[in-house]
Formats: sequence, structure tokens, C-alpha cells
Amino acid sequence: MLACATLLWLVVSGNRAEPASFRAGPTAPAASPESPEPALPPSDTPASTDARTDVARGAGPQPAVGPTIVNGSVASALAAALPEITGNLSVAILDPADGELVGYNADHPYVTASIVKVDILATLLLQAQQEHRTLTTTERSTAAAMIEHSDNDAADTLWSAIGGAAGLRAANTILGLIDTEATGLSWGLTRTTAGDQVRLLDAITTGDSPLDAASRAYLADLMTSVDAGQTWGVSTAADPGTTPALKNGWLPRDATGLWVINSIAHITHAGRPLLIAVLSDNQISMADGMTQLETAARAIVPAVAGAPNRAGWVAPPALTHRGG
Repeated sequence: MLACATLLWLVVSGNRAEPASFRAGPTAPAASPESPEPALPPSDTPASTDARTDVARGAGPQPAVGPTIVNGSVASALAAALPEITGNLSVAILDPADGELVGYNADHPYVTASIVKVDILATLLLQAQQEHRTLTTTERSTAAAMIEHSDNDAADTLWSAIGGAAGLRAANTILGLIDTEATGLSWGLTRTTAGDQVRLLDAITTGDSPLDAASRAYLADLMTSVDAGQTWGVSTAADPGTTPALKNGWLPRDATGLWVINSIAHITHAGRPLLIAVLSDNQISMADGMTQLETAARAIVPAVAGAPNRAGWVAPPALTHRGG
């Protein structure tokens, strides 16, 4: 039997590219160990990261979501659905009804690619609340482009507006994130975990969130209105006829040519609301990564939603994987 805080390492694999707007930006010096991808926007500068470090002064922090729990039935479902996997895969699911975070490899770090755009907008909304104002018309149109169309020029604009990496870090402290680290290289190279992405989803959907009801409703409205071509991902596990609040991210890495494929959403499955994040990297192609991510979501969500008793934890079966 595994202790509740135990995390299981999984390894998984992915071909479609970020929108055309996800175009090249200036690259970091060659000596940098993690240079921005050609599809990523310009890095933030020191001057842009000072202004918003007091973003949520006066706001109480989001209650922490507990450690990820390893569930044997979920591991069995994943092993049956993916008998051979490539690269790295992490899954985290939170049932808001009981507050338990269930997952695999949920503390493994990944670059965010475009899923960080949800975090950027949450930060902007939190800052606006602290300034006792609503978003301007320009901010709202820019935010809509960033979330609905995954527009990177819009993300660049709002990244600067929030104070870059420093602004994001300050907001994430209030939102209850513990494993997300913004980088000065680019917003798309922010590092995060599946567990932290579910904590973010919890922070932007629950009533005790630092974000007020209007801000939460605005985020949900944009995330349920993403372009039709970007509705793949964990949404595949949602009930027919429902509209998940969704954001995906996808990125080929310069050094390896392999892909990062990420998907986060608030979905309804079997009439039950769930928060889910599936993150992956070292995917051979975007198409392969998308297929594997969706297969994992379809297998694991029913196992969580249908588990009558999550108190009995058992060691999951061994998984076969190919390196990447």
C-alpha cells in the first residue's frame, strides 16, 4: 500500500503546431541552458518585472489543495489504455466535491507552452481587483484573443502588463500554486506540474477563490469559447453536449524536435464536475501526443468519477514505456 503523498512516475508521447501567431521572437544568448523556442514570444526584461510584485496585497491566499494521491484503479485504467507509452506523461484530477487530488507523476515539471495564458489572465484579474477596477475594453479584447484564439501577441501584451515573471509569481502565491516557476526567458517557458495546474483551475472556479465571482465567470466564459480547432485534449472525456472550460498548449522543442502537449480543463463527466490537467513532453509528433493525451484522459476520468471509495490505495501495475 502506498502512502497518500506517494507519486508514481509515468512516461508517455506527440503533431499540430501552435497557431500562426505563435511565431518566433528574439532568442536568449547561446550560453543559456534553456533558450526560448523559435515559436515563443520575446523574453520579459528586468524593467517589466518590478511593478506588480505586490499584486494581491491584502488578499488571503487560496486554501491549499492537498498532496496528490495515487489510486490503483486509475493506474490500472491507464495501463490498460496505454500498454506502451513514449516520453513523459502526468495526470492530475480534482473532484471539487471532496477536494482530493488524484494523479500520476503529478509533480513532474514541464514547460507550460500556451496553458500559462490562463495563469496570465488570472493574474491580470487579481491585479485589477487589488486596484479596485474592472478590466478596460482594450484589456478585455486582448484577453479574449489570448484565450479564445491562443494569440501570442496578445499574451506578450498582457505578460508585460502584469509585470512579467515577477507579477505571475506574486499572483501564484495568492492563488495557491506551489510548483509553478516563471522564467525571464519567455512566458511559454514557465515551468509547472499537472498538480499545480489543477490547483490553478481550483483557484479560478471555487467560491473561496481570491478571484471574485465576476472574474471567475469571465475566465470561464473565455475558456468555453476557444476556437473550434483548439477543442481537442482533455475535453474528450467530457459528457456529450457539455462545453468544457479548456486551454491547450503545444510546442516543438528546439534541442530535440520533440513536442510538449498540454491540456487543462474544467469538465463534466457522468454529470460530475472535475478539474483535470494532462501534461506531456518528449512527444514524437503533435498528432501522436494529442492522441496519447486524449487516450489517457478518456481512460482515467471514468476511473476517478466512478471510484466509490478512494480510501484504499494499492500499488499500481507496472507500465511499459519507451524513452524519449
